[in-house]
Amino acid sequence: MSEPLITREQAFIEARWALDVARERRDRDRAAGRLDPAAELVLRRIEREMRAEQATAQANAADRAAA
Repeated sequence: MSEPLITREQAFIEARWALDVARERRDRDRAAGRLDPAAELVLRRIEREMRAEQATAQANAADRAAA
C-alpha cells in the first residue's frame, strides 16, 4: 500500500523529457524525409499559425510600448 510517490515536480520533469525525446525523433525523421506527407502538412500549418500568433503578439507589444 505504501508505494513510493513521484512528486509533481518530478512528474513534470519526466513528462518534459519524454516530450523532448519525441520532438527530437520527429525532427530527425522530418530532416531525413521519413515523415508522412500528411504529418508534414500538419506541421507546416502549425508552424505557420505559430508565426502569425508571434507576429500579432509582437505588434501588440509594440503598440503598448508606443502608448
